[in-house]
Parts: sequence; C-alpha cells; structure tokens
Amino acid sequence: MKTATIPSVRVDPAFRSEVEQVLGEGESLSEFVESALRASVRQRRDQAEFLVRGKRSLADAKKSGVYVDATMVLNRLEAKLAGAKARAKAQAAHG
Repeated sequence: MKTATIPSVRVDPAFRSEVEQVLGEGESLSEFVESALRASVRQRRDQAEFLVRGKRSLADAKKSGVYVDATMVLNRLEAKLAGAKARAKAQAAHG
C-alpha cells in the first residue's frame, strides 16, 4: 500500500518538548501524531453519528408526539448509578 503524508505542524518549541516528554517507550513523535489524529477522527465520526441519531430521534418524537420527560430519564439514570455503586461496594467488601 502506498502511503501519504500529513502536512507538517508548526508548534512552539516548549509544546514540542512537552509532547516528547509524554511519548511511550520506543514511540516516535510521528507515531504519536498519527495515533492522535486517528483518535480525533474516530471521536469526530462518533460525534457526527451521535448527532444523526439524536436528530432522527427528535424527528420521530415530533412525528409520534411521544416524548419522555427529562426528569424521568434522570431519575432512571440516578437509580442505575446507585445500583452500580452498591454492587461495586458489595464486591469490594467481599473481594
């Protein structure tokens, strides 16, 4: 497979030094930059898909007239969180 290049990025020398300090053992600056770019692309793609799902859900709710009250959703989430915390505490006590 033929490879392509990404344009050079000019940064302040202090920032470059900061980046070099966080490189993993044996990791090159180029590997770090590629990894960061891939993660950023993945995050933006996920965000775009999330927005599409949200807009579709809003359109469906408007069409059907069926909405779920935000307070109800928050109460359910708080109950799930409380349950998860209780299970984690019980596991820690028995683990």
